[in-house]
Amino acid sequence: MRIICCMVLAHVALGVAGAQIKLPPHSREVLPNGIVLEVMQRKGVPLVDISIAIKGGMESDPDYEPGLSGVVADLLRKGTATKTAQQFSEAIDGLGGTIRTRADHQASLVESEFLSKDFSSGLALVADAVAHPAFEGAEVAKLLAQRIDDIKALKDNPAEAIEPYVYSFFFEKSHPYGRVVNEISVRRMTRDRIAEFHKRQYVGRNTIIAVVGDIDPEEVKAEVGRTFGTLPAGEAYKWHAPIHLPESPQARLLLVNKPQATQTYFYIAQQGIYRTDPDRVPLQLVDIVFGGRFTSMLNEALRIKSGLTYGAQNVLERDRLQGMNAISTFTKVDSTGNAIDLALQTLGALHDKGITAEQLASAKAYMKGVYPRHVLESTSQLASLLLQLDVFGLDDSEITEMFHRIDAVTLARANEIARSHFQTSGLVFVLLGDGEKIRSLSSKYAPEIHELSITSPGFGL
Repeated sequence: MRIICCMVLAHVALGVAGAQIKLPPHSREVLPNGIVLEVMQRKGVPLVDISIAIKGGMESDPDYEPGLSGVVADLLRKGTATKTAQQFSEAIDGLGGTIRTRADHQASLVESEFLSKDFSSGLALVADAVAHPAFEGAEVAKLLAQRIDDIKALKDNPAEAIEPYVYSFFFEKSHPYGRVVNEISVRRMTRDRIAEFHKRQYVGRNTIIAVVGDIDPEEVKAEVGRTFGTLPAGEAYKWHAPIHLPESPQARLLLVNKPQATQTYFYIAQQGIYRTDPDRVPLQLVDIVFGGRFTSMLNEALRIKSGLTYGAQNVLERDRLQGMNAISTFTKVDSTGNAIDLALQTLGALHDKGITAEQLASAKAYMKGVYPRHVLESTSQLASLLLQLDVFGLDDSEITEMFHRIDAVTLARANEIARSHFQTSGLVFVLLGDGEKIRSLSSKYAPEIHELSITSPGFGL
């Protein structure tokens, strides 16, 4: 179903004329209880996507309960006031639909898809889950136990386990992004705390609903008003004040010791940007050249030419608060030092020499080629896009002017960005590997080494 949708919408859901993207027409209105409703009609495939964002997400997690927003989101599918978990699941399956829930840094998300003919029934299920979750005791206990097991199992997969260590060490516990869910925080969660969080966050003034597909816009507005009209208006979530990540003259390094590991996974991180940063487009172009695609500087140096890794990338985050800009890769334990040195050399070359006119032209063509496919091709992408624009306070020009912004980036500007956003000092290193074999070389990269055993609870110092 999804594949067919993408193939058709590749031709009909977006218009690209020369160097301009035309965002399909859509309406936006605010319901009496504060809900923002975005509606976009896309004919051609008999599907409808209903996506919902509850402002706050992981940013709104209590200091002592990181991960609470994600637990609440997952429990939405585990029964409502009128249906048990099994009955709710059977109702979704009976419609041939899907409902997915999760939380990211700035929102809790409910993403669903149904056949257009089942829109009313599907919307009613989604509304029931969002507004009237049961949080039944046995389901809560089961999910929390699963979360703890998943966290413990994660540490057996170093490719995924390194990420929470990076967040915890880079941002530190005073930052919302540094409060990483762990076994300890999950054990603190109770049914009452879960219900309290839901009551506070899942209110009209925090809610954005995007409906995209083969629907009648007026019918959608009437149905959403009826099914979500009883959601309390509540109080809007107060976003965390901007946090400027401090620049440090000295590097920091965390070694996560996994005895007998045959590979070392590592990040080399520095300050990133906000989602609305004025430099976001030129920085994306430089990032494509440096580590954002297979033919990047990093991948060519660490994989193609040296064979030190199967892949290297640069992770450029774009969240509501300032995020990371980080090199990420892995290598055999015996080549850890060589791989880190080569990554740093490549970073230094970007900072000192910048990129060429040919590289910039290639990055522009690449970004123009992938951007529509990654953002505007399917109904689910369009629904997600409408939510993002609202959550981040952006308007349609973020999309319609994208190609113009890409074209406007000069080589001088790109290299100014390379110098200012890709620093070579004050870096934050996180290494996950066999401490016995890589401990001695760690001191080469930072004056003070922090060390954790991968078997220790949590992901922070």
